[in-house]
This record gives sequence, structure tokens and C-alpha cells, in this order.
Amino acid sequence: MSHTEKKKKIRNRAKKTCEWAWRMGLLKLRRSRARPPTPPASGRAAAPGRPGPGPMDLRAGDSWGMLACLCAVLWHLPAVPALNRTGDPGPGPSIQKTYDLTRYLEHQLRSLAGTYLNYLGPPFNEPDFNPPRLGAETLPRATVNLDVWRSLNDKLRLTQNYEAYSHLLCYLRGLNRQAATAELRRSLAHFCTSLQGLLGSIAGVMAALGYPLPQPLPGTEPTWAPGPAHSDFLQKMDDFWLLKELQTWLWRSAKDFNRLKKKMQPPAAAVTLHLEAHGF
Repeated sequence: MSHTEKKKKIRNRAKKTCEWAWRMGLLKLRRSRARPPTPPASGRAAAPGRPGPGPMDLRAGDSWGMLACLCAVLWHLPAVPALNRTGDPGPGPSIQKTYDLTRYLEHQLRSLAGTYLNYLGPPFNEPDFNPPRLGAETLPRATVNLDVWRSLNDKLRLTQNYEAYSHLLCYLRGLNRQAATAELRRSLAHFCTSLQGLLGSIAGVMAALGYPLPQPLPGTEPTWAPGPAHSDFLQKMDDFWLLKELQTWLWRSAKDFNRLKKKMQPPAAAVTLHLEAHGF
């Protein structure tokens, strides 16, 4: 039995129960109204100053009257879309998952970067070290003017994120091959796996929104190859800027997906109570 058929069966059963309770409540109410008042016992007078029960006094009836009223209220409650949503949830869950993964990678990168910069040694592991960008022009830049960033549409915003992480993941895997210690290689491999998961999550968001994945032009596919031999300091500078750009991209992506999440968030469903009088 499908989910829709189960819901229909439950709804029909509830309808029959409400109808039965409604009829029984009305029947009990009519009988209580038609029953003559019970005279006081012989030798005992009625208590003075206590008025007889009125027709709307709940003390005069029993639980059937209250049950009938409750069934009337429940019968006329509208179906709330938020509680009866069985269709496609849309891109919202995928966007939330991607945002959460981005924030997790930010936290993970802080630990990895600290370990790797200590491996590079001074001055790269000093907090105020901010060298000029040399030899890292092939890395995708995350820095962009604020007005330009705000003017990006959803498709271009997602495309830039997907392309950036495709390239950064390739360079990060090359970094892993060059790492000297087994512990550092394990940390880099774990981070690469998480970054690959972020790429798949971005692809899921694009698919949910109906956007095709960007196809690299021939000869521009992200690949890693050992660069030309240069000084050890310049090689460390390249590694430093790779981690720096990766950190900036994750910060920017968190802003991107938080903005997209708020844009795609559906308005809160308004619940109205509609009651009609049936003979009352």
C-alpha cells in the first residue's frame, strides 16, 4: 500500500469516528434535555438558592457533549501544508547540507593549516606573516568586490564555487604527495575527502535548481604537475597561498550558501481556524 493510500485510509477512518461521536453526542444531549427533572426524595426539600442547570451548563451533560464539540472543531480544521507535505522538499535541504559542510570544513582547515604551517616553519607559522602573492597566479581568487558579489545570480555564484573547489582540490592532492610525514599525509587525505564531498554537495544543489555542471574547456581541466624547480622558500610560499585561498573560499562559500538558503526559504504557512455553526 502506498503512502498516499495509507493517508487516505487513516483520514476516512478518522472521518467515520468523528461522525459517530458527533451523532452519539447529539443523541445524548437530546435525551438529557427530554428527561423530566427528578423530584426530591420524600422528606427532603430541594436546596434553596441553587438554580437548576441550564441547557448550556456542562455540569448537566456528560463527556459525550464535550466530545461532540471537540469533533466539530477538529472536523473544520483545515489541512496544514507544513504538516502534510509529501512531495519534493525542493533544494532547501541540499543547500542547508552544503552550508553545514562548508562550516565544518572551515573548522577542519584551521586545524590542518596550523599543523602544515608549523611543518613549513618560520616565518610561515608566525601569526602576522602576510607576504605578497608570488607564483600562485593559477589559483582561483576568492576575493571579490562586495557590490560585484551581491550582483551575482544563483547560477554564476554556484558555478564559481564548483570551479574553484575543483581546482583547489587538485592542488591540495599535489600538496599531499609532497608532504614529508605520514601524519601530515593522513590529515591532508582526510581533508581532500571532505572537500570532494563538498564538491558533490554543490553539484546536488545545482541539480536541484536545474543548473548544469560547468564543463571545463579543452586544455583547462584542473591537473597538478610538479612545478619548475625553484627555491625551497618559493615552494613554501606556494603552499602558504594555497591554504590562504582555500580558507578565503570557504569563508566566501559560507556567505554564498547562507544567502542562498535565506532566499530559498519558504514563507511560514499561515494556519487559520474556520468554524461554522451547525444548528447552534
